[in-house]
Amino acid sequence: MPPSLPVARTRFQDASSPVPLRDLPAAALRAVLREGYSQRQFKKDLTAGFLVGIVALPLAMALAIAVGVPPQQGLYTAIIAGFFTALLGGSRIQVAGPTAAFIVVLAPLYVKFGLSGLLMSGLLAGLILIGMGLLRLGKLIEFIPFPVTTGFTTGIAVVIGVLQIKDLFGLKLAQNPDHFMERLVAMGRAAHTASIWELLIGFGTLAILLAPRLPKRRLARLPKLLRKIPAPLLALPLAALAAWALGRWVPGFTVDTIGSRFQTLVDGHLVRGIPQVLPSFLWPWSAPGLDGQSMGLSLGTVRMLLPSAFAVAMLGAIESLLSAVVADGMARTRHDPDAELLALGVSNVLVPFFGGIPATGAIARTATNFRFGGRTPVAAMVHALTILAAILVLAPFIRFLPMASLAALLLLVAWNMSEVDHFLHTVRVAPKSDVAVLLTCFFLTVIFDMVIAVTVGIVLASLLFMRRMASVAEGHVSQPDHRSLPGPLPEGVVIYDLSGPLFFGAAERALNAMRAIGAEVRVIIFRMEQVSSADVSGLVAMEGVLREMQRQHIKAIFVGLQGQALSVFERGGLRNKEGAIAFCATMIEAFRVMDAKLHTYRRRNLGPIRFQLLHRDPTSRLRPPQNTRNRAT
Repeated sequence: MPPSLPVARTRFQDASSPVPLRDLPAAALRAVLREGYSQRQFKKDLTAGFLVGIVALPLAMALAIAVGVPPQQGLYTAIIAGFFTALLGGSRIQVAGPTAAFIVVLAPLYVKFGLSGLLMSGLLAGLILIGMGLLRLGKLIEFIPFPVTTGFTTGIAVVIGVLQIKDLFGLKLAQNPDHFMERLVAMGRAAHTASIWELLIGFGTLAILLAPRLPKRRLARLPKLLRKIPAPLLALPLAALAAWALGRWVPGFTVDTIGSRFQTLVDGHLVRGIPQVLPSFLWPWSAPGLDGQSMGLSLGTVRMLLPSAFAVAMLGAIESLLSAVVADGMARTRHDPDAELLALGVSNVLVPFFGGIPATGAIARTATNFRFGGRTPVAAMVHALTILAAILVLAPFIRFLPMASLAALLLLVAWNMSEVDHFLHTVRVAPKSDVAVLLTCFFLTVIFDMVIAVTVGIVLASLLFMRRMASVAEGHVSQPDHRSLPGPLPEGVVIYDLSGPLFFGAAERALNAMRAIGAEVRVIIFRMEQVSSADVSGLVAMEGVLREMQRQHIKAIFVGLQGQALSVFERGGLRNKEGAIAFCATMIEAFRVMDAKLHTYRRRNLGPIRFQLLHRDPTSRLRPPQNTRNRAT
């Protein structure tokens, strides 16, 4: 692995508070320029950007086809989103574009609403992402539990892999349902339409794509030049050449290609495959809808597409920030998550006006960028320009690419995305609650969709987390002769120890032991040094306990309440109240308050009492408590 740059000491990395909004756009690029951008690094970025662009070219087309739109729209996405996300973003080496994770969300959306609904959903998702960046919600993505992201990511990989069976086997479906299970049934019914030629081309492509995974001793036998060429760059042209040659010389040989599947009308002429033109401007709401008619721009349309747009935005944010974290691990840098969300939002707002589909950070392309020497956002911008140049130069040749070869490429992408070994390892070693969340997200993603999976997964993970936190929070009556006490505990006094967070899932459980306290108690000392936090439910539960104590004329003394828990109690109006509530910093102070309370109580009810408070350091070794009781004289 090439040596990485030292961690940059930039403002957005080291500041404990968020940077001003004016510093968010182009945070990574400006940081690079402040440190000094050398000509040597520029040459490395040029090389890396060119190679990543060549690798991304077939991926962008394959992902667009998997969604259901013409392949050039995936290229337009890679160009515009790849350039502007790098220009405005907060990650140094991240490469953005269409990704496999979006297929399970965008394919049903395209089937249901057509191109117009797909583009408008991407536009709305971009606006949501901009809002998330401006509201500084980038850090909140870190709170999505790991089993949730692993579960839906593996589920998405399974869906993508299974859906490639159609083009890999050359199946002719009678209909194209928008849900996975229905589409699986449709592929089963069309099994008799499978083509041996499609299968031959598809598996031949897959074999070349898998060649870099051969043992090193076998790879060493290949020429050095072949070992340096990225596998997709070698596999797809060879597959296209083989399909063209077999079509000319083998009778009956036919396979679907980009040219036979997709045609575009340009200036009145029908162009097969990719049109050799620059991306053109269009209004997203004027694009063809499901029935060929545009959806139009209205409040009703926005309301109808908003749930899908929210799903696209959430998935885009999660995927992009996860990819940025991976990039940080490789390059030893840190990204600004808010700047990254803002840049991604701007890119997704711009892309639909040129016919592109939603985009996010692409982990595989980001890793490729780093491996080839890209260390600044310039490399990702060069990658976008490379794809733009490829459209103008290679468009006439792209139409010969077989659909089965692109399906094989996506099958490999799905396998890499699934991380099967990691998934199975998590199932074996993780706690049962985390495994339950993982499997729930996985099966819901496969059977239903990612939105349901993530929603249920986060709720389930939150409930299980609250149950664990409730088990941490506890309360119990301390022994009257405990060594940590400043002196013997008189009759009528109980010390109640609370520990852990006093929140809505734990408050009732923590205070449950209060019910066992007898009626002869006159003072209860609540030791709360170990209470880390509290919420309104904990406050309400404590208020209920205090009301019952006041009804029975029992004084409450709080010891060691601090930090956020103290702030909650003060805002709730719980303060020192003569004869009822007292707040003390230490147990020695609490014993003095308790002494005064007990003397007052005895004087009013049973006469004067004898009580001795030992003034000593609570950390010192105490003598065994005397077995004496305070009695009226």
